[in-house]
This record gives sequence, structure tokens and C-alpha cells, in this order.
Amino acid sequence: MWGRAPGWAALLRTAGDSVPPTCLVLVGIVSLQAGAGIAGRLFEVLPPSAVVWLRLLASALVLLALARPSPRGRSRADWLVAVGFGVSLGVMNFAIYQAFARIPMGIAVTIEFLGPLAVAVAGSRRRVDLLWVGLAGAGVLLLGRSDGAVSLSGVLFALLAGAMWAAYILLSAATGRRFSGMSGLAIAGAVAAVLVAPAGIAEGGAALLDPRLLLLGLAIGLLSSVVPYTLELQALRRMPPRVFGILMSLEPAVAALVGMALLGQWLSGWQWLAIACVVAASAGATRRPAPPEAPERPEGPGAPGGGAPENRGGTGSPGPG
Repeated sequence: MWGRAPGWAALLRTAGDSVPPTCLVLVGIVSLQAGAGIAGRLFEVLPPSAVVWLRLLASALVLLALARPSPRGRSRADWLVAVGFGVSLGVMNFAIYQAFARIPMGIAVTIEFLGPLAVAVAGSRRRVDLLWVGLAGAGVLLLGRSDGAVSLSGVLFALLAGAMWAAYILLSAATGRRFSGMSGLAIAGAVAAVLVAPAGIAEGGAALLDPRLLLLGLAIGLLSSVVPYTLELQALRRMPPRVFGILMSLEPAVAALVGMALLGQWLSGWQWLAIACVVAASAGATRRPAPPEAPERPEGPGAPGGGAPENRGGTGSPGPG
């Protein structure tokens, strides 16, 4: 049975190659934020820590089944990097889901995006990047012009998620140099699920035994992790990372639209302007002139400037989200 896996992988890759890479990225972004939106609806019956644990558990099980990482031949340094990667992934997702429970999705993802934006401009010698930093700062200040929908605790959780997203990007690059394929991400996903398990199980309680909630947790894990990661890998084989980073800058706006559609989270004009500022700053900071010679080679999926996709959120993102 396992001998047929490469054939299926080749079939999926061929199908992916028939779709424009821009479409793959956009579908991945929508999938990531839709998963976050469904998770937000679950907060009525499950606390955020339980929802995020179900998401992490589902995505970890799927990634472990696909990657089947081998523990042999790994140095202590390899494991430290992978575990650190998993810790950043777990804390990032835990924090952003706590933010989702307190402030609108679009605002939470906008604040979280300051993490990858900081990575994109860190160490830059371009004067124009100071403009993008100032624009992002203006966006954050505009978020303060609200009608009480933005709580301090929600903002702090979103900032923590952003800091962990920045760490995630850096550690994902280190993990990619030490682990092949999806094996590093699968190990990190398992670490994240174990890390969040005590809080998720303690707060979720008997509700976690409901088969319907377990299925929804699986769906959230697939939408927020597995689907975006797979699509972004396909896209990065056919587009420069700088273009990928610019497209990923749309995440805050997509999160705001999903929040409106699934959660009824309507934002003010000032908040939309704040999101636009951060999106523009992220796109500008990510944009780099194309090299004059050989085309760029993708180093790995992720937020602006490289990194990994799990917005993310997210996630996402995964980002997180």
C-alpha cells in the first residue's frame, strides 16, 4: 500500500501545476482564515484553548502520517531546533486563538502581522523600509480609534502571537536546513499539540468527547494547516518568494472579510484604514528587486520574507489564524 504513495504524490503535484500559483496562494489564505472563522464559532461550546488543541492535534496527526519522520540520526542540536520550532508554533496558535476570543479576527491578524513584518525589515539597510515601519505604526495607532471592540487583553495576546510568528519564521528556516521535506514541520506540530494539551484538555473537559466537535476540530486542522501548507509548497515551486510574500500580506484583509462573513464582526472605517496601512507596509517591506541573473529559488513557505506558512495563524499564519 505504501508503495503507491509516490504515484499519488506525483498525481497531486501534476494537478497543482495546472493551477496558476497566485490562485494557489489565495486559496491557501482563504482556507487558513476560514478555518479560524469556524474555530471562532466553536467558542460558544468550547474554550479557545480546547479549540486550538483540536486544531493542532488534527494537523499534527495528518502531517505525521504524511511525513513519517524518522528519529534516527538526529543530533541534540537538531532536536533542540525542532522542539523550539514546535514551542513557537504552539504558543503562536494558542495566543492568536485567545485574541480571536476577545477582539475581531481582522484586528487580531493585523496586530499579529507585525511579527513577520519585523522579520522582513530587521537588518535591512534600505531607507524606504523606515517608511513601511512608520506606516505599520500608524496602522496600529488607528486601531485605537475604536468603539470599545478592541480590548487590551486581546491586543496583548495578538502581540504575543506576532512575536511567536517571528520566532516561527526564523526557526522554520533553521529546521528546514536540518530536516528534509515535511518531517521537521510534522515533529514541530507534534510538540505543539503536546504543549497545548494540558490547557486544552483541562478546559475542554467532557465536551472533547463529542464526535461532532472532534470532526469540526479535524476540519479546522485541515483548513488551517494542511491545505494552506500543501498549496503554498506547490506555489513556491513556481513563483519567487518576494511575490509570495506580497500575496501573503493580504491575510489581515482576508481575515477581516472572513470575520464579517462567518462571525458578524463588522469593522469601522478607521479599523479598515488601519488594516490597509499594515497590509501596504507588509507588501512594501517584502518587495525586493528581482536579481539580475538567475531566478530566485524558494527557501520555504511563510510570511513576508520567507518563513513558514502555518499563519500563520494563523496561523497562519497560520499563520496562524
